[in-house]
Amino acid sequence: MEKDKKLEITKQKLLNATAKLMFSTDDPMKVTSREIAAAAEVRPSMINYCFGSREKLIHEVFQSEFRDFLEKNNISSIVSGSLPPREMLKKLHFLMIGYLLENSQFTRAITGLVLFGRDLNEESFSYPLVMKHFAGRKTETECRMIAYELSAMMQLTIYRKDDIKEAFGLDLEDEEQLKKYLDMRFELLMPD
Repeated sequence: MEKDKKLEITKQKLLNATAKLMFSTDDPMKVTSREIAAAAEVRPSMINYCFGSREKLIHEVFQSEFRDFLEKNNISSIVSGSLPPREMLKKLHFLMIGYLLENSQFTRAITGLVLFGRDLNEESFSYPLVMKHFAGRKTETECRMIAYELSAMMQLTIYRKDDIKEAFGLDLEDEEQLKKYLDMRFELLMPD
């Protein structure tokens, strides 16, 4: 019992230290495991012991911050509303991209984990809405792939937002241009 309590305290120290470091830097890739451990006053090996990797620890902090963001933005009212599934997904993605842009230090740090390490068997929040949108016109596999593509492209697009602005003249930090981008993505993947 005492060991479990110490482990939970250590995990919380690591989460708090990581959040503090991530919010105080413009380049999260420079935040090292040693820096996190030093700020948490624990051995660096505890990061892997408690979370599996530095990236998973950062992802956990991101998820916690993101859940707080969703609550503050009353996301449940969007989900329980009467919008058609495609419009609901666009609205949700707009909010999520806005959050990812505002917290790009997390986005850059977790993109690799999200794109390459995420368990694809876990159902995404988009999947049920994609299924509902297509209402039997697409198979379950097709709908799962569309949901995955929406999520993966969103993450990658935010990661490369500066390159996209330079190469295509599309400023995702401009609300109207972001809406146009989302319209284009949804028209490609979820046409009416």
